[in-house]
Amino acid sequence: MNFYVQQTISIQYLKINSVTNSSVLQIGSSGIIKPSTYLYNTGGYTVAAPLVQSPIPITAPYEGAAAPPSVPLAAGGG
Repeated sequence: MNFYVQQTISIQYLKINSVTNSSVLQIGSSGIIKPSTYLYNTGGYTVAAPLVQSPIPITAPYEGAAAPPSVPLAAGGG
């Protein structure tokens, strides 16, 4: 089954602060978005990175309770 979509999109202002790995910015419709991954050794490294020693421990007053979010969250608007 084929779908044909006709769109008119008007963007007055678009600000993108950052784009990270696996980010997708989509404006409008897309039939399919094919993922792609490219891995480059731009630093010329020849050995693996050292192992992580230990995770950061959660200490009081949050023992036994959920820790607060790492990023401040805005209040819901509706």
